[in-house]
Amino acid sequence: METVETFRKNRDEALEYIQSRTDLRPEYLLILGTGLGQIAEEMDVEISIPYNQIPHFPVSTVETHEGKLLFGTLAGKDIVAMQGRFHYYEGYSMQQIVFPVRVLKENGANTLFVSNACGGMNPNFTSGDIMLIRDHINLLGDNPLIGPNDDELGPRFPDMSEPYTERLMDIAQTVALEQNIHMHQGVYAAMSGPMLETKSEYRFLRLIGADVIGMSTVPEVISAVHMGMEVLGISAITDECFPDNLKPVVMEDIIEAAGIAEPKMTKVIIGVLEKL
Repeated sequence: METVETFRKNRDEALEYIQSRTDLRPEYLLILGTGLGQIAEEMDVEISIPYNQIPHFPVSTVETHEGKLLFGTLAGKDIVAMQGRFHYYEGYSMQQIVFPVRVLKENGANTLFVSNACGGMNPNFTSGDIMLIRDHINLLGDNPLIGPNDDELGPRFPDMSEPYTERLMDIAQTVALEQNIHMHQGVYAAMSGPMLETKSEYRFLRLIGADVIGMSTVPEVISAVHMGMEVLGISAITDECFPDNLKPVVMEDIIEAAGIAEPKMTKVIIGVLEKL
């Protein structure tokens, strides 16, 4: 178990390296999920830093995750974007998964925009849709706050009654309406993966109130809430998980559906940034 002292040493070394490469201290942190790289193309990137150059940073092992920190501007705001994230199924600890969020908060980020690709279980959802995350269910079997608490980061028992910031959700809904984008709202459930779920698991997840299922996002959100950050989450629905009509998932179809959802998600996130 990592000690508070070890974490602080590792964080400070990573921060020192990042700050040696850029003077930007962006308030907004974006985590870009599977197939959701269009935001990076919309950015005016000042500097791109590969994860493997940053001390103590994990390295993305998933094919669709670039593994770079992008510093620059978007919609007139200074932002830092994580082009690729880390997953529990890759073998990383929860503390490793959220390490970049911890470092970038120390660098000045106060707001987290998190995106992901997920499976839609709500029968009203179809592939290529997007969903505003109103709440989540953590079924990963672990979380990044287990172990010694660093009181400088946040409280031992952080409140999770509003993990996704109501103010930001209201702005996102306004943007979607103005842009004529159909955006669902719902609950994101996180399971460890990497295997997809069984028919019975999908039925169980619907029974407990989940609308979509994924393998990410929740650890980063927990760590952000712990540190007092505001959070906005949007999911791209890339496959349909209806137990009575379940078909094997093909990765090419997921990437194609992400490509349909991506422009809508990009417009919403840019629109929210413009209004902040």
